[in-house]
Amino acid sequence: MQKRTIAVAGKFQAGAGSAPVSEIARFLSSAGHTVVLEKETARAVGASGYPTWSPEEIGTRVDLVVVVGGDGTMLGIARRLAPYQIPLVGINQGRLGFMTDIPFEDTQRALEGILAGNFEVEERHLLAASITRDGVTIFEALALNDVVVARGAVSGMVELAVAVDGRFMYSQRSDGLIIATPTGSTAYALSASGPILHPRVAGILLVPIAPHSLSNRPIVIPDSCRIEIEVTGGREVSVNFDMQSYTALQHGDRVNIARAPLSVQFWHPTGYSYFATLRQKLHWNLHPSSGESKSGPGN
Repeated sequence: MQKRTIAVAGKFQAGAGSAPVSEIARFLSSAGHTVVLEKETARAVGASGYPTWSPEEIGTRVDLVVVVGGDGTMLGIARRLAPYQIPLVGINQGRLGFMTDIPFEDTQRALEGILAGNFEVEERHLLAASITRDGVTIFEALALNDVVVARGAVSGMVELAVAVDGRFMYSQRSDGLIIATPTGSTAYALSASGPILHPRVAGILLVPIAPHSLSNRPIVIPDSCRIEIEVTGGREVSVNFDMQSYTALQHGDRVNIARAPLSVQFWHPTGYSYFATLRQKLHWNLHPSSGESKSGPGN
């Protein structure tokens, strides 16, 4: 087995992931790998005995990152590491786990296989967004799941004018608009009745949130398109990115969105199936002949 430098990152909430992070670090170290902890993770969970590096140091100095937590944890670290193309392995300590797909009880077996070279690679693309006000860029951010323009908690509908590749598409009055990647199609967009996009679909999903007109429906456009959203009405309008960062918007502000020239790479254990993940997480029906999910090439 090739010896690697491996970083472990986890939940930042104090004490939330102390035992799992320490246990995984000990296992990797005992297998002969050089182990470092992401700096904020180590501080939050109180882990010690390993070097602590910033995401930027991790990006330039490690071979693999093991992320312990839920999909929110993965979103945060994935955006910061995207410029470095470091592969990520997700260990699920959250509730859903579409990206952190390995159950914690399977951690040792899964990591042994992956580190022995038995893994499948999955690439996920990001969105790049900028906000312009009076022709000046005032904010920029990346999103792995989605960019959401929405009303405030106690305000009325927002009014948005949407253009794609410079061509007007529609105006809408709604609670907001979700612009999602295939990765984000199983997040907020799904709860707003958007379709699920397979990760290999080269598309961007636009999903209205509670539109005033029921004819405003979700639409998938090519991921080569550039989207511009102008705020034309409403109070307390904001835009958020993966539900982890946000900025307030004013009338006339424009949110510009396009596929980023970056992607993140997930390593999964051999035999990983996106459809099996959907069956498990969304409680889809099992294979009727056996009462269990069908194995083999159709899995």
